[in-house]
Amino acid sequence: MDWIKKTTATAALVLTVFAVCSCSVQIGLAPISSIDYNKVKTITIVDFENHADYVYAPLAIEFNQRLRDMFTQQTRLRMVDSGGDLEISGEIIGYNQYNEAVDASGYSSKVKLTLTVKVNYVNNTNHEEDFTDQQFSAFQTYDSSQLLTAVQDGLIEVMVRDIAEQIFNSTVANW
Repeated sequence: MDWIKKTTATAALVLTVFAVCSCSVQIGLAPISSIDYNKVKTITIVDFENHADYVYAPLAIEFNQRLRDMFTQQTRLRMVDSGGDLEISGEIIGYNQYNEAVDASGYSSKVKLTLTVKVNYVNNTNHEEDFTDQQFSAFQTYDSSQLLTAVQDGLIEVMVRDIAEQIFNSTVANW
């Protein structure tokens, strides 16, 4: 009888370990595309020009590269120069900084940096999904004791990633 208890306990332990090891949980907000690859095979992303009042030259380059990378890494779409099944175009229309918080001395303590882009989207396989002049924005704050030139590259990286995800979600994600 004692060997039956040991065998049952061992079997239960093995099954529990097996069950726990074979299960996996994946948590995250990685974009998931809802593209019908039987219909949609190519994408055209036209360079977004910087038409903001304040022009920071690396911004447009960073934005265009990040947007293209998002679609090439998260989908099986082939990038083409023109005439893609999906077409994305637009412009950077805002790159501004505003005082956001005031300290006890009456001076600004936080500065809000905002990036805004205007996007046109054409789905040549389903024009019901098209949109024109849709705006996407992101912002970051930084301490006013820092110079914008010292922090803007890091802030731009975060804002560009955020807007690229917003555009991806609005065009091809299942959201």
